[in-house]
Amino acid sequence: METIRKQASKLREQVARQQQAVLRQFGGGGYGGSDTVITDEEELHRHQKLDKLYISTRSAKRFQRDIVRGVEGYIITGSKQVEIGTKLCEDSRKYGSENTCTNGNTLTRASLSFANARAQMEKERGNLLKTFGTQVAEPLRAMVMGAPLEDARHLAQRYDRMRQEAEAQTIEVSRRQAKVRENPGNPELVMKLESAEAKLQDLNSNMTILGREAASAMAGVEDQQQTQTLQRLITLVEAERSYHQRILEIIERLEGEVYIYLRWSNLSTLLISK
Repeated sequence: METIRKQASKLREQVARQQQAVLRQFGGGGYGGSDTVITDEEELHRHQKLDKLYISTRSAKRFQRDIVRGVEGYIITGSKQVEIGTKLCEDSRKYGSENTCTNGNTLTRASLSFANARAQMEKERGNLLKTFGTQVAEPLRAMVMGAPLEDARHLAQRYDRMRQEAEAQTIEVSRRQAKVRENPGNPELVMKLESAEAKLQDLNSNMTILGREAASAMAGVEDQQQTQTLQRLITLVEAERSYHQRILEIIERLEGEVYIYLRWSNLSTLLISK
């Protein structure tokens, strides 16, 4: 599909250049002067810009969709990890609360500390997944499915169709110019030429207005895509950094508690042996 679009774009540009050459050839006779040529060049530039904007916004839309899919997959996997971690937390707390060991309570205390720490870590993971969903996936999904991009594309497609119609009308004007030169003074041919030129002028005027609207809309969408996607990526990175920092704090605190229990256990063993 992309190859066909590129080939069609190149073909339209070739046709536009041929039209300019024809207009220059007949410019000296009073029809299709330099103003028309300049307009054609401006429209060619606008068409090329719209083509680039179309490719850019389409690529950004695909990237946004990829981010949404990746984040949603991460949320699904993370939710399963939260479920497993919560079960481990419950089992550890159950063992600690039952306190069935007859040889001290060191493991009991350690298991309760582990259960509390694990509960905090799973809560942090749940908050991270919520942030990923509400502040990353949902806004990007809304942009992918939103109206601004489709509206801008529709404008660009309408402009493209009108441009093709103007190209065909330009060729028709050139053909009628040739007939007038071959049969000078023929009022019917002159009248048909004037009618064709008036239609071309209307097409060019409408095409210019529509092209500017389409270019403005597409440029606005591109800017929004670039800005919003970058902001969502920053949110993703900052949320994960904050999550890992809090997890590290919990683990370091848990490690300190476990080593304290271990020292108490060693000290009790030494006292009993004496």
